[in-house]
Amino acid sequence: MIVLGISGSPRENGNTDTLLERALAGAKSKSAFVEKIVLNSLKFSPCQECDNVREDGVCTVKDDMQTVYAKIESAGAIILTSPIFFGSLSAQTKMMIDRFQCLWLSEYVFKTRAVEKNKPGAFICVEASTRKDFFENAKSIVKNFFAAVGAAYKEELLCSGLDKKGAVLKREDCLKKAFEIGQKIASHS
Repeated sequence: MIVLGISGSPRENGNTDTLLERALAGAKSKSAFVEKIVLNSLKFSPCQECDNVREDGVCTVKDDMQTVYAKIESAGAIILTSPIFFGSLSAQTKMMIDRFQCLWLSEYVFKTRAVEKNKPGAFICVEASTRKDFFENAKSIVKNFFAAVGAAYKEELLCSGLDKKGAVLKREDCLKKAFEIGQKIASHS
């Protein structure tokens, strides 16, 4: 099984990235093959809501998102991570999710594609504050994204009170749970 980790943080080796690495280590411990995408390192535009949208779910904009589409398609499980910015997902994460509008349209509007929710999805999110409503907002977007790409929302880790880079290293509860999520995601069938 391929477990795909998607880092939506702009901060390299920050709290979000640390938890994703722990989750991927957990997946590896269950003999899964892991891949990682760092959205901040890609060159892609936001959704352009194209007038010439294809009804088959293929995006007409050619950029680094083509790699993301292919990796999500071939993954057996997805772990998406993002910090909370202004009460929701990071811009990098939201921009990637918006680019799946083409898939959503093909399934729910054009009805040219049916997606089985056969791959497990996990969401790992960190925030500096302790506002649960911020997590709820982010989760609702991630659940829609997972539905569009054929993933079922199976696992989550929501860690609050993490502001400074490296603060998660003092949170054994979050580190342990991230590893366990990787193991669970790799074990789902």
